[in-house]
Amino acid sequence: MIPVRPEFVPDASLSREEMERLQRDIADEAVFADDFAFDPEAVAAETRDPGQTALDGQTTLDDRTESGGQTELDGRTESGDSTRRVESPVVAGVDQAFVGDRAVSAIVVSQGGEVIERVHAVAPTEIPYIPGLLSFREGGAILAVFEELSVEPDLAVVDGSGRIHFRQAGIATHIGVTLDLPAVGVAKSLLCGRPRESLADPLPAGARVAIEADESVTAPEGTVIGHAYQSRQYPNPETRHVNPLYVSPGHRVSAETATDIVGRLCAGYKLPEPTRRADSYADEVKATVRDGS
Repeated sequence: MIPVRPEFVPDASLSREEMERLQRDIADEAVFADDFAFDPEAVAAETRDPGQTALDGQTTLDDRTESGGQTELDGRTESGDSTRRVESPVVAGVDQAFVGDRAVSAIVVSQGGEVIERVHAVAPTEIPYIPGLLSFREGGAILAVFEELSVEPDLAVVDGSGRIHFRQAGIATHIGVTLDLPAVGVAKSLLCGRPRESLADPLPAGARVAIEADESVTAPEGTVIGHAYQSRQYPNPETRHVNPLYVSPGHRVSAETATDIVGRLCAGYKLPEPTRRADSYADEVKATVRDGS
């Protein structure tokens, strides 16, 4: 894939003011509503073994029988035919690793839980990490790895924020708009915004709490810009608990649908399968880069 909007390709030589202005322009072009051709209920991760517990870590999803590129929707079809199969969308998980001043960007593409392609790219990081400007540090490597794909994804799930961003243009939004690709951001910490309810106490598995725009975000105050989503939880969270993920729309996906999709992609682990696999692959590539290969 190559950029549809080359004017939005991250440029690390810009001043901070220019970067922030570009992010505002990207946010203006972003679509934070459902605008895609696939059925979100057809999104699927790998099927878990019946005996596996959510956090026991005793089995790996790669050991399981994969069902291929299609998934059944339990009879929820237009024709009412319970045997009809609906094609799963092609989902690209995107994550990064770092070796010195180089970024290793990895994409693992799957369909119906089956991995169909893995690609990577290595590019220099030209600026240090600056909160809110992550895409200018890592975006070049991510766009480079998208160019390596031989398949065209229907959806990208990116390790990082989308609309949960000071200027509503986190890395998932920046990449999504530049490629005009539906995208979802999944972050491990909250960059900005205000939870609608307190997150001081552990949430039960499956819970979601809206993240609203506050004075730190350019969206109108109170706008739902994403969710804190509890993908997994221990049986007794008072003694040991899992923190929520922060899910936000990147481009052409609504906040509610983005969280629904991430929920469908979590398969016994905290992280959704696309980014979990991409993270593992990035680490695999990182080892070869470190060794000088």
